[in-house]
Amino acid sequence: MIQKADRNKSRKRRHFRVRKKIMGTAERPRLNVFRSSKNIYAQVIDDINGHTLASASTLDAELKESGIYGGNVEAARKVGELIAKRASEKGIKKVVFDRGGYIYHGRVKALAEGAREGGLDF
Repeated sequence: MIQKADRNKSRKRRHFRVRKKIMGTAERPRLNVFRSSKNIYAQVIDDINGHTLASASTLDAELKESGIYGGNVEAARKVGELIAKRASEKGIKKVVFDRGGYIYHGRVKALAEGAREGGLDF
């Protein structure tokens, strides 16, 4: 059986491998995803200047008021829609998707689909 620490170590190894190839620019920033057991977080990052342009998570007041649990697919979709809304307010339409070493399934997939529905192109 794989231990939890080993799984996270493997995820980080996958993430570093992906990050060698993916880089966010001012014209096409990187949409980064971090998933914990209770929450999910998304950031739009310009790697060249080292700035976070927009962020959203299940801990945001807008989503917390609605009373949804942060660790499920429905919440991840809402975070995707929220990050798309915040990015479009800053004039960002195209992004590069960085799944953070996670498998493109479940909550990560729901966040990506929510962001696409919100208007982001990747």
